[in-house]
Amino acid sequence: MSRARQPPLVTGISPNEGIAWTKVTIRGENLGTGPTDLLGLTICGHNCLLTAEWMSASKIVCRVGQAKNDKGDIIVTTKSGGKGTSTVSFKLLKPEKIGILDQSAVWVDEMNYYDMRTDRNKGIPPLSLRPTNPLGIEIDKGRFPQKDLESLFPGMSADFTSENFSAAWYLIENHSTTSFDQLKTAVVNLKKQANKKNEGSLAYVKGGLSTFFEAQDALSAIHQKLEADGTEKVEGSMTQKLENVLNRASNTADTLFQEVLGRKDKADSTRNALNVLQRFKFLFNLPLNIERNIQKGDYDVVINDYEKAKSLFGKTEVQVFKKYYAEVETRIEALRELLLDKLLETPSTLHDQKRYIRYLSDLHAPGDPAWQCIGAQHQWILQLMHNCKESYVKEQKGNALLHSPMLDLDSDVRPSPIGHLSQTASLKRGSSFQSGRDDAWRYKAPQQVVFVEKLTKLVVSQLPNFWKLWVSYVNGSLFSETAEKSGQMERSKKNARQRQNDFKKMIQEVMHSLVKLIRGALLPFSLREGELRQYGGWEMKSELSGQWLTHVIQTVRLSSESLTALEIPNDMLQIIQDLILDLRVRCIIVTLQHTAEDIKRLAEKEDWVVDNEGLTSLPSQFEQCIIRSLQSLKTVLDCKPGEASVFQQQKTQEDVCQLSIGIMQGFIDCLEQLSTKPDGDIDTSHLSVDVSSPDLFGSIHEESSLSSEQRLLIALSNCRYLERHTFLNIAEHFEKHGFQGVDKITQVSMESLKELDQRLFEMYIEFKADPIVGSLEPGIYAGYFDWKDCLIPTGVRNYLKEALVNIIAVHAEVFTISKDLVPRVMSRVVEAVSEELSRLMQCVSSFSKNGALQAKLEICALRDTVAIYLTPESKSSFKQALEALPQLSSGTDRKLLEELLNKFKSSMHLQLTCFQASSSAMMKT
Repeated sequence: MSRARQPPLVTGISPNEGIAWTKVTIRGENLGTGPTDLLGLTICGHNCLLTAEWMSASKIVCRVGQAKNDKGDIIVTTKSGGKGTSTVSFKLLKPEKIGILDQSAVWVDEMNYYDMRTDRNKGIPPLSLRPTNPLGIEIDKGRFPQKDLESLFPGMSADFTSENFSAAWYLIENHSTTSFDQLKTAVVNLKKQANKKNEGSLAYVKGGLSTFFEAQDALSAIHQKLEADGTEKVEGSMTQKLENVLNRASNTADTLFQEVLGRKDKADSTRNALNVLQRFKFLFNLPLNIERNIQKGDYDVVINDYEKAKSLFGKTEVQVFKKYYAEVETRIEALRELLLDKLLETPSTLHDQKRYIRYLSDLHAPGDPAWQCIGAQHQWILQLMHNCKESYVKEQKGNALLHSPMLDLDSDVRPSPIGHLSQTASLKRGSSFQSGRDDAWRYKAPQQVVFVEKLTKLVVSQLPNFWKLWVSYVNGSLFSETAEKSGQMERSKKNARQRQNDFKKMIQEVMHSLVKLIRGALLPFSLREGELRQYGGWEMKSELSGQWLTHVIQTVRLSSESLTALEIPNDMLQIIQDLILDLRVRCIIVTLQHTAEDIKRLAEKEDWVVDNEGLTSLPSQFEQCIIRSLQSLKTVLDCKPGEASVFQQQKTQEDVCQLSIGIMQGFIDCLEQLSTKPDGDIDTSHLSVDVSSPDLFGSIHEESSLSSEQRLLIALSNCRYLERHTFLNIAEHFEKHGFQGVDKITQVSMESLKELDQRLFEMYIEFKADPIVGSLEPGIYAGYFDWKDCLIPTGVRNYLKEALVNIIAVHAEVFTISKDLVPRVMSRVVEAVSEELSRLMQCVSSFSKNGALQAKLEICALRDTVAIYLTPESKSSFKQALEALPQLSSGTDRKLLEELLNKFKSSMHLQLTCFQASSSAMMKT
């Protein structure tokens, strides 16, 4: 902001003294920035602004007016600097008073002479002019009452022009305290005045000596004739001679003064013409002054002069005045047209618009200039908006072949920051972008986003002035600085009341254009076909990402807040709120769709690195992806003042719910794809396991790739974690962000997850249990073994030991991946083995004594070994298998059975210890 100017300072005036109406030049500092900046100019207390002519900031020319003070300062007042000071002063001299009979080098207006007795101009007979102070000394009025003087000098007067003049009364009234010496001085002054008058009279007589001589000769001849002829003889002719003399004197006088009187008449005529020109020079010079002031832009001066001329000569009947006044009207009409053109020019500031409207109102322009300006501004704003769209659409099509596809904000390289509105300065978005790249053109924002920012900035910058112009039109403040305020304000308010609906339609048209242009760029599917041709035209190769839509929403929100601050009625801005709601809904849909696509690509990021709990990073990546997506929608989901919830519509709730379910299902499909992928398609270069996990057979570390069974186990472990933790956490985040139908999302996702878990579990059991179950029957009947004819049992046969070793191998593989899966897998394997063993026992037609003992030994050995993994189903199978055997009748057989079982347990101590360790670990978990 510029520094305030210093107050005016007058440092010189030339001349520094003179009579009234003397032209002076004032010099100083800070005397104003122009003619319109000069507010006041006083000299000796008299306002001289009307005659002031501003030359520069250091020079002003004016004429001194009639002031009461003889000497005073020169004070200049300006709009920019205020009231100033002066270091110099001006002395006002009194004009010389010229009597009607006094000699003068100039012609004195006899109709307006100066009365010396009353010290004022007065139309009195010329012969009554007398000096105001005949004695020429200082007058000292006494304090004698007028009544006492009248009684003392009855019938007399102190007026020395009166026939009853009393010198004593005059001296008592005016010189009662005057000293004797001063009175002697007064006598000398009187003698000088008398001599001066006599000398003046003699001087004027010298010019007419011939006339006096002729008159003297005529009188002498008459006197001599009277003496010669006597009185009686000449008495009759005396009268005739006197008449002849008088006629001759008259003729001589006419001859002598004819030239003088002619010059006087000519001078009177010239003086009258000059007086008329001087008196009415304002009108005669007005046409030229109007043109000059219009060129300088001093419209206020033109209007003031026009008003003055209109009041003085608007109804004149004088032809000359009519002619010049018609010239004035012609120039004023041209000024009206010029001001109207300037008013309708775009762009223009609100201050200029108000100024031109006031000028046109003062000039009594026809029509309603204020409403014309409002209409022009409305059309200009609409044109700007459409031009903005056309320019960006054209630029987009022109750059389509030059620019690579726009990078999304989710990529590793972020776009460089784009220009923000002044109202979005609070958005700290720049920190998330990378800049300083030479090929920054690749990372700039999409044209639609830049267009929306430009469009909203245009509306926010133009609409406030448009709205304020209307408010000024409504309350009549457009005419607050003009004359006839009340009448103009009332007319303005009346016109505004009649045009409220028209202006409301203008605002609604601007709002509709703004919203439809944004919809055409971002939501073209929301426009009808005809509207799309007018407001669309964008090349929609790919839809904007959720983060760009979030940025656009924030931009539109700030624009809405700026327009709301103008106190525009909410019903006019409701269409913007509807746009924001649609953008928010679209942003959520697009973000969830992109999230679903990102979830599908998580399979590519699986590194198969297993932690202590048998989990890979995939569940965590899935959860983080969901959380990031929801966090990016936080500002979209939050409702600003006046906004409705995005989930108020049932369709939106259903769409969001289905997309959320789709995201969860997508990840479940990703798990299934990973677990069922052929061995050759799995990249296990990152494979590692927890070094603290026991690896009984070293199968993982010795292999260069994961087997299908191992992938199934890892997938089962991930499913177990998803069911118990991840899906529940995600449900909490959905509820936290206000999602509807979270229970349905969770239920459907859990059911789908459980189905996948069951399918994968059955596949793994099929992989592991079937070989063990299939080896039982061949092992039992190996070597042509027959239950009817067999030797006395000496121990558990090898087929069962091999089955136990295979079961232990499954245990080791599961335990290596996830300890928590061991009970579930082992119980199911034991169920399969026990069921097969029960079937085989029930298929035997008969047992010998030794056969029954051998069968019971092997069944009991297997049952006791896997006791901790027995389920009701496996227990039932073992029970059915034992019931199919003949009962041992002798104590010897039971003792032998017990000895053989103890022998088996002793020989299988290591394996049994493994099962016990697994049991303790299982119990701890």
